[in-house]
Parts: sequence; structure tokens; C-alpha cells
Amino acid sequence: MKNKNILEVCLSPDLGGLELYMSNCSKYLSKEFNVYNAISKNSKLENYFKNEKNIFILKRKSSFSLYLALKLAKIIDKQSIDIIHLHWTKDIPIVVFSKKLSKRKPKIVQTRHMTMTRFKNDFYHKFLYKNIDIIICVTKALQEQVNKFIPKDIRPRTKLLYLGANESKALNDEQITEFKKELKVENSFMLGLIGRINEFKGQHLLIEAMNLLKEKELDIKAYIIGHAMSEEYLEKLKQKVIKYELEEQVLFVGFTNEPSKFMQACDVVLMTSRNETFGLVTIEAMRNGTAVIASNSGGVLEIIDDEQTGLLFESGNFEDLTLKIEMLYKDDILREKLACFGQKKAEKQFDNEKQFKKLINFFKEV
Repeated sequence: MKNKNILEVCLSPDLGGLELYMSNCSKYLSKEFNVYNAISKNSKLENYFKNEKNIFILKRKSSFSLYLALKLAKIIDKQSIDIIHLHWTKDIPIVVFSKKLSKRKPKIVQTRHMTMTRFKNDFYHKFLYKNIDIIICVTKALQEQVNKFIPKDIRPRTKLLYLGANESKALNDEQITEFKKELKVENSFMLGLIGRINEFKGQHLLIEAMNLLKEKELDIKAYIIGHAMSEEYLEKLKQKVIKYELEEQVLFVGFTNEPSKFMQACDVVLMTSRNETFGLVTIEAMRNGTAVIASNSGGVLEIIDDEQTGLLFESGNFEDLTLKIEMLYKDDILREKLACFGQKKAEKQFDNEKQFKKLINFFKEV
């Protein structure tokens, strides 16, 4: 018998690692608990909950709404919720007020995906964090930030739990060759940059690097995969490609439902974000057996051991990125070594099944 009722909450309108993690939490936690889900109307998450029965679609207009908090409180009481599990930082006020308005007063557990950069010692934040029971941090660095910026007397208990990636079905050589033919890669060295297109993700660094690599007459093609969060930024990227005459070398693919297929086709997968809290794409590429190059900041430092399980470049420095790409272009043995050891590390430390098993055991104890 499932003896705990959990409400997964994510009212974010976007679709990225955070939102997909919430969807996966719902799926895995349902094995042991009764799980209900609250998402926002017109959210991109709706497609992931189409056939779900225990789904509540709420209209979210702002970061705080007393009406929405009251609605959530009624769901908490009606479904006898024991634990609210929230993911998006902007949902904290609504969730805390829903707890205060409910009769059950469930525990609040937040999985924190975003960095914390300032002290939370004003009255408003003290009220919010005093009502959160546990913060699960996806990196050690994030756990340190939470301990630093939330005063001890109101700080929730913290726990470290890395995100995980699934094992992907390996494509054979014939399938990869066929896929590369579709992409018109030919015999070029293939780079992939996968993620939402916005300035923070650093796609412009790849274009600058590709310009330098073209000057060196290296046969490389780069594929930028993901939907545009900023059409203005996407247009700037496209204009830069035209300016550098890179139309044949840099291609925009758009959103894909088959990221692992791209990762396996690539010689190298890049992560160029300025300061990624974790870097889910990095561990997914590692699990797919592809060498990775990532910026030396944020959670990536806990994933990649430089020159052992991947390469790190100086964050924001496209010249250094260029050198690291060139290094792997010219050194097949190093590239294969990084891919092999990266895959082993990801299987050991960042396996989805293992990480969700830890989460299930944790919720049993809460």
C-alpha cells in the first residue's frame, strides 16, 4: 500500500532541465507513493501529463496570487497531501501560503536547481524559508550557497542529490552514418551544442570559435540544437553566421525529441553556458559515450575532471574554447579516452535510476 501522498508542483511556463526533472520525479515517485501534479495552464509541460489522472492545471499570472494559493490549499486538503515537492524558485511564495492556508500543513521539500547569490535575511524571505522543511541541492556548490545565504535560525535542512541521466540505446555505425547523411555532415568533424537558445547558454561563443577554426582551415561543422528563448538573440546569432560566412559550417537545427541521437553522432558535445548550476546536457552526452568540452564554472566542476573525463575551457573565453576544440580535432586518442572515462563516471555517479532510488528512500524518511 502506498502510504504517502506527494504533490509535485512546477508552475513554470518553460521546458528545460528543471521542468523535465519535475516530470521524471512524478514518474519515478509514483512507484512508491500516490503522486499528484500541479502545473501551469499553457505550460509546455502539459504534453508530458496528457494521459495523467492526478493532474491539476492552474492559471498562474504572477509570482504570488492569494487566489492561487487558496486553490492549491484546497487540493492539499482534498487529496490529503503529506509532502509538497516544488522545483521552480518562483513558486515558493504560492506554495508557502498554500501550506499556511491548508488544514493539513504538509511538509515542503524544494529541489533547488538555481544558484543563490544574496542573503535571504529580510522579513519576507525569513517568513518563506522558515516554512520550507528541506532543500535538496543538485550540487555541493549550491548546498554551500544555501548554507551561506540563509540565516541559520530559519534555514531548512539541506541534502545533496545530483541529477541523473538515462542510459541511451546505442546506435550502430550504420545508423550514425545514415543520420549524418541526413544532416549533411559528410566527413566533417561534428560539434553539437544542445540547449535553449539564449545569451546565458553562450551559443555566440561557439560561432566566434568556429570563425577562428575556419581561418585555420579545419573541417568542422557545428550544430546548434534547441528552441529559441529569445528570438532577438537567435537573430543576432544568425547575422553573426552570415557576417563570418559560416552558413555551411554552423547550422541551426531547432528543437529535437532525439537529443541522444545527436549526441552519439557528434565527435564532441559542448556546454558553453556562463555559469550552469548543474549541466544536465553534459552528463547526458557523457552517458552517450561522447567527449565533452564545458566552461569551467558552476556545477560542471563537479562533473568533469579536466583532461580525464572531459575538457574545461575558461568561461566566456571563445579563444580558449577554440583551442580545446582544435585539441580534440587533432587527437583522436585523447578524444576517445575522454569519451570512455566520461561515460564510466556518468554511469557510476549520475545514473537516473540510482539517483531516483535515493530520492524515493529520502521521501520515505521525510
